[in-house]
Amino acid sequence: MENQSTVNEFILLAFSEIREQQILHFLVFLTIYLVALMGNILVILTIAHDHNLHTPMYFFLANLSLIDVCYISVTVPKSMTISLTNNRRISFSGCVSQVFLIMTFAGTELSLLTVMAYDRYVAICLPLQYMKIMNWNACFQMAAASWIISIVHAIVETISTFRLHFCTSHVQQFFCEIPKLWKISCTDTMFNLWLVVAVVLTADVCCLSIIVKSYGFIFSTVYKIKSSQGRRKVFSTCIPHLTVFSLFLSTSVFSYIRPQAFSSTSLGLFSAVLYTVLPPIMNPIIYSLRNNDIHQAAWKMSNKWFQFHRVISNTSPKFSE
Repeated sequence: MENQSTVNEFILLAFSEIREQQILHFLVFLTIYLVALMGNILVILTIAHDHNLHTPMYFFLANLSLIDVCYISVTVPKSMTISLTNNRRISFSGCVSQVFLIMTFAGTELSLLTVMAYDRYVAICLPLQYMKIMNWNACFQMAAASWIISIVHAIVETISTFRLHFCTSHVQQFFCEIPKLWKISCTDTMFNLWLVVAVVLTADVCCLSIIVKSYGFIFSTVYKIKSSQGRRKVFSTCIPHLTVFSLFLSTSVFSYIRPQAFSSTSLGLFSAVLYTVLPPIMNPIIYSLRNNDIHQAAWKMSNKWFQFHRVISNTSPKFSE
């Protein structure tokens, strides 16, 4: 790329210049990162371990947890390294990789959340046709389509961003964020802006319309259910998904479409944390809190693990002095 000869690396924004606060930031982000990893990996292992959870809904949930692990791993480890070493530099190729991966995982998460809404619609409104419509071929195709569309979109956005010429290497964000890269560009970014607006509006409107329409049919069907236990069971699977989708969409929209009056550096850092760090850590918590199937499966898996560990301990040779 032409601008690689001009800017060979970028300098990211640190959360603080004070050493004590840098260490505090490292410890806070390390805790958040480990909790997010353990929560999402636990969801994946629980679903893989329990055959009762080998259904389309939990297949998509396992994919969502995998995406969250990848999503948070793109930004948080680099930010922790910056705080620990006080080295804020990131290579040109590293910045390109961050932009591409963030766009890929964010797009795939939005697509999967849309597919999950459709899955709930079919399960609740068309239960007799569920296995016919949501067969495993259809599930794999929808998951693959989510990844492929997001990767193509990420490639387009990455190429259009890094074809620009940059006047400075200082990015006012703790990772390579596209709007912040535009601000340090010497090239006209109007094409990039219109491209993002067109793609985001198209994707968001399509996904939002599918989700709203799906839940419109779901809620109209739920209110026809006379059994309070039946309603509770339906809501136990729908409320977590709606909460996760609302959290992801609201934090993303606030970060990219907030008024100029709310464009300070500190608020920019805070909003970026909201949509890159908060969803991966909250998603497994939200799904686990209101899902009895996950609770029971995780409990069975933990009991089997402890029993296996106890058997190994009892059968291991003991040596006396």
